[in-house]
Amino acid sequence: MAQKIKIRLPDGREVEATPVEITQASEHWNQYLLEDGSILKIKLVATKISRLDNEFDLEGNPVYSLQSTNVLAVDAPANLKRKNG
Repeated sequence: MAQKIKIRLPDGREVEATPVEITQASEHWNQYLLEDGSILKIKLVATKISRLDNEFDLEGNPVYSLQSTNVLAVDAPANLKRKNG
């Protein structure tokens, strides 16, 4: 069993949580076409997930805490790129 951790909620309460290992992931890119012709590709990558002990949403589902990072890739048109040299 995973070691319990403490998580502080936005309302100020501190609750115990159980880390949950990620066994499979499917991370898709969100793509945004900008008016300057650039394409931004963004995705959220989960790095750590914990299930809050004895915390449930209004539908009875367990509540999870997520630590993540955002990954950004830019595909800009040639006229916006810096010229080398």
